[in-house]
Amino acid sequence: MYGARHVRVANLADATLVEPTDAIVRVTRACICGSDLWPYRSMEPSETGQSMGHEAIGVVEAVGRAVAKVKVGDVVIMPFAYSDGTCDLCHEGMHTACSHGGFFGWAGLNGAQAEALRIPHADGTLYVLPGGADEALMASLLTLSDVMGTGHHAAQVAKAGPGKTVAVIGDGAVGLCGVLAAKRLGAERIILMGRHPDRIALAQEFGATEIVRERGQEGVERIRALSGGYGAHSVLECVGTGDAMQTALDIARPGGAIGRVGVPHYSSISPEQTFFKNLLVGGGPAPVRAYIDELLPDVLEGRIQPGLVFDRVIGLDDIADGYRAMDERKAIKVMVTF
Repeated sequence: MYGARHVRVANLADATLVEPTDAIVRVTRACICGSDLWPYRSMEPSETGQSMGHEAIGVVEAVGRAVAKVKVGDVVIMPFAYSDGTCDLCHEGMHTACSHGGFFGWAGLNGAQAEALRIPHADGTLYVLPGGADEALMASLLTLSDVMGTGHHAAQVAKAGPGKTVAVIGDGAVGLCGVLAAKRLGAERIILMGRHPDRIALAQEFGATEIVRERGQEGVERIRALSGGYGAHSVLECVGTGDAMQTALDIARPGGAIGRVGVPHYSSISPEQTFFKNLLVGGGPAPVRAYIDELLPDVLEGRIQPGLVFDRVIGLDDIADGYRAMDERKAIKVMVTF
């Protein structure tokens, strides 16, 4: 990416091993994330450009001499953050705060919208798919690198579960996966705040029981009306704007919880609202590496199909069109195949 709405394919030197803990992964599937649209809309012009992409599935082509678990030929999921898997925070399931970790793509290291890339701390970062992978499942497996794990994180933090009313703010891929996650966790009612027919249809397929198309105060009042005047027990904020966060605070039930996973583009939240409503507000970059063990069996056995969020598939040469389609809301999420 060379600036706002300026994306093009560039020929760069091949990825190489740098540290003994590195691996080189040949990418077979990547995608465009909603968070990639923030720099797409606002990045200052750059002569050197920024490598993009942080979600991938691929095949290991080389490993450093200190890599013990990952082997050449393994089919792997690459989470959006790299982590050593050995520090205290990784052992506590907080891989996105790893003492030696960081992020791929625009928020950090080399990007996954590429033919191949270097993976630091390969043993801790990469998740080896047992027995390779069924081609029919590739789309859903790819979501475990970010969006399904992120939706699950939002639902977990918001304490979605049996008997709960869950409200999901945002009908992008993360919000839709949040609906699926809330359903998977047993939520009684799932209300999606969205207004795009194709996304609403998929949300209903994923388990949404009600749809609120109104925004702002009208949307808040509608949620309250649907919940007996109290609001939702669990709110998943999957957008990241100040308006979305304010809506989350307004529709959360006293004693409820908000799981925020939209990259925040606001500076603060109301301490009065959180204090006097006894609200729990948590979330952040989802430690998706920690969630794969839990979510993978449901994907492999067909109980969930998060890959349905991909409604457009392109080759790398068409990446600019993919960004444009997502920016103009002509696609929910774009997959890039190699």
